[in-house]
Amino acid sequence: MERIRLSHPTGEIKGTILLDGSKSISNRVLIIRSLAPTSFNIHHLSTSDDTSKLSNLLEHGGKDNVYDVGHAGTTFRFLTAYLAIQEGIQVLTGSSRMLERPIGPLVDALRMIGCKISYEGKEGYPPLRIESIERDNLLDSVTIDAGISSQYISALILIAPTLPKGLVINLRGDMVSESYLKLTLQIVKDFGVEATYENQKITIAPQEYKSKDYTIEADWSASSYHYAIVALAKKATLRLEGLFENSFQGDAMMTVIAESTGVQSTWAEEGLNLTKIQSKSKLEYDFVNQPDVAQTVAVICAAKKIESDFSGLKTLRIKETDRIYAVDKELNKISSSFTLIEDHSDSSDEHYQIGLGVSFNDGIPCFDTYKDHRMAMCFAPLALLHPIEINQPNVVSKSYPSFWEDLKKLGFVIEELA
Repeated sequence: MERIRLSHPTGEIKGTILLDGSKSISNRVLIIRSLAPTSFNIHHLSTSDDTSKLSNLLEHGGKDNVYDVGHAGTTFRFLTAYLAIQEGIQVLTGSSRMLERPIGPLVDALRMIGCKISYEGKEGYPPLRIESIERDNLLDSVTIDAGISSQYISALILIAPTLPKGLVINLRGDMVSESYLKLTLQIVKDFGVEATYENQKITIAPQEYKSKDYTIEADWSASSYHYAIVALAKKATLRLEGLFENSFQGDAMMTVIAESTGVQSTWAEEGLNLTKIQSKSKLEYDFVNQPDVAQTVAVICAAKKIESDFSGLKTLRIKETDRIYAVDKELNKISSSFTLIEDHSDSSDEHYQIGLGVSFNDGIPCFDTYKDHRMAMCFAPLALLHPIEINQPNVVSKSYPSFWEDLKKLGFVIEELA
């Protein structure tokens, strides 16, 4: 599909959605399975493009030793560390956008312990040439900047227990997306690996992963779009299945964030029930540990005229697209914005505000997706207010392939235009 028109005839929502397995958890568990002494079954594995790509590359390897991850950023970072301790010579590459996404800090860290990695093109960016090394010569300590991407650190954690001397990871600077780091530590613990994390230092001794069958929790990032649907609906009763109440996913904080946008979360034996409540007049939130839901919350705030102060967004600049720029440009189409608060007193981090209210006076807006799955999904709930169009809607397959089918279950009408 090149473009779709999305609408909802009643604006009222009632239904049950079983969410797909978490991409973040799935990708970590796939790496662990490949590093474990014996294989094991993974239940409720994510059906996303990113996870399918990683699973295929781990199982079959790259064609002519070239591993092409496409747009999959997490897959690229995890494979960088994974391939660095494998035999042979491999080239790790991806899409044109992937070649623009930095990988230097992780490469520097792996080189620091003795891995052999070189750049095939621009320094600090993919593609990478990765050569085998003498594992016994690897060092047991590394220092890495914690303020760029937690995925670099997670990649090191995943391989650490399999190294001959283990690994001490020293973190420099303020941590971003720490919730994902803690998620990684919890998952390796689930497979019997002991690790300590204190005073900016992660210590993992050499040890074996313990193989066992594993069930993947549903994706809390995906839940954010359903929170938006409930927030913007006239009436709504929605149950989400597959989520864990005591989750280690950072985006489980949606249960708290969403209260300001007018959605209450109630746990029941069958799943998580979402219902409408009165929204607050202002939302002030630091998204440093929940960057993947910031776009969705921004669109909700614009539509519901909720005054906002967003911080902790610096990693959004290096995602599938520059998400701050993209959200602002698309909100401009409906007379809103996503802009820097110039006079904010806190100079250590940028703060952004959302333009209050949206307008559909210019007809049916058509939103671009920038090859970014989250751009398509964060704007889709606006169809509860007015028909909208979305270009390149198939980008959702990167993380949530059944997104449009799930919307149909909730009464949305989707017309293919081109």
